Amino acid sequence: MSIKQQPLPGKKPERPAGPLPQSAKPKYNLTGYPAEVQQGYIDGCETAKNTSWAFKDLNRYEKDGQYRMGWDDGFMMCKGTK
Repeated sequence: MSIKQQPLPGKKPERPAGPLPQSAKPKYNLTGYPAEVQQGYIDGCETAKNTSWAFKDLNRYEKDGQYRMGWDDGFMMCKGTK
């Protein structure tokens, strides 16, 4: 029997800085897409699902069109608006 660790009340779990560790990365089949699109999609989808991996890199979103496209697509697909 495993015990699920609960976050402290009132404090949202924080995403680690930098790229997600491979073992912790949410799994999506994004084969064939550039890494920037894949990273944006994962961030957008996890944000739409309101998971502890929810994240939007505002600097990248403004400056990297592929990350932005991936984030927007991931958010819309996982929110069910596309």
